[in-house]
Amino acid sequence: MGLVAKIFLGLGAAAVLFLVVTPTGRYLLRAGKAEAGILWRRQPIDRLVNDTTLDAATRDKLRLVQAARRFAVDSLGLRAGESFTTYSTVDRDTLVLVVSAAYRDRLAMRTRWWPVVGRVPYQGYFDFAAAHRERDALEAAGFDAEIRPASAFSTLGWFNDPLLNTSLRADSAELVETVIHELVHSTVWIKGDAVFNESFANFVGVHGAAWFFRSRGDTAAGARVQRGWSQERVLGAFYAETFEALREAFAARPGDSLREARLAERDRVFAAARLRLAAEVAPALGVRDSAWAAGLRLNNATVMARRVYRTGLPLFDAVLDAEGGDLRRAFRRIADAAQAAPVGEAYAAVEALGR
Repeated sequence: MGLVAKIFLGLGAAAVLFLVVTPTGRYLLRAGKAEAGILWRRQPIDRLVNDTTLDAATRDKLRLVQAARRFAVDSLGLRAGESFTTYSTVDRDTLVLVVSAAYRDRLAMRTRWWPVVGRVPYQGYFDFAAAHRERDALEAAGFDAEIRPASAFSTLGWFNDPLLNTSLRADSAELVETVIHELVHSTVWIKGDAVFNESFANFVGVHGAAWFFRSRGDTAAGARVQRGWSQERVLGAFYAETFEALREAFAARPGDSLREARLAERDRVFAAARLRLAAEVAPALGVRDSAWAAGLRLNNATVMARRVYRTGLPLFDAVLDAEGGDLRRAFRRIADAAQAAPVGEAYAAVEALGR
């Protein structure tokens, strides 16, 4: 056996050992198997919309996805490739469970590094039992943890992402938002800045969906989407205020000797946040359930995970206003500024645009 062959054989054996023995390797194997199954079951939407064996409601939603995809490309200038031209299914209501974790006495997420996407503050699991085991292990290790369902994800253009039955169960407004949101990820992804990526996609997804429905003469749906954006901004402000209160509390009590003091102050911040939830946030969201605020889970992980999708929303809106409401121009200006900015400075670049 030649030297080159021996080198490749050794590398292959090391790769197999990594995938089988290490937790990261086993996670990648499970995720790869699930993704392969999703891709294997893909069917062309062009064919399905004319398949009379499918119920009319399903075919109508598939046509809506086709229209939303065309709108995202033609009106917003997003890159779609062949994403959302096929349909696939999983045998459950939820696609993945997303696990996030944060340190209890400081505002820092536990992150993982992956090729292409960089560091991200969450990890998706197709294996739900594994997701719950991971959350439990993180809490046992002293972290705050959060687990939430997700009905869609993006491979950032590496694969032609299909529409999934988990997304198709959503109402029309949420379905259009999902299509546009995921295509934003395929078009713009700032490596290592998940907060900017998700919040920006949230902004474009919601405003894009509102524009989409208005362009079809469905002003009621457009108005409903815009009301949802107002609620997103309310929640974004709440989590930003809570985050800032925690930051100040932790900064005022530095060092290992004051860890218990930081944890006590953390409890006080969360108690005050619950009062604010009941008195201010619930009415603004139209929530009438008096138990809602008391039942909402609050810890460092939940605050920071929810901010992933709601950080800097007023900054994005300011650029949209500066562009006279032209979402395509606002999208391009924000994307260009973020991509040109130094690492970690995307929001500062966007703030400068809206001045």
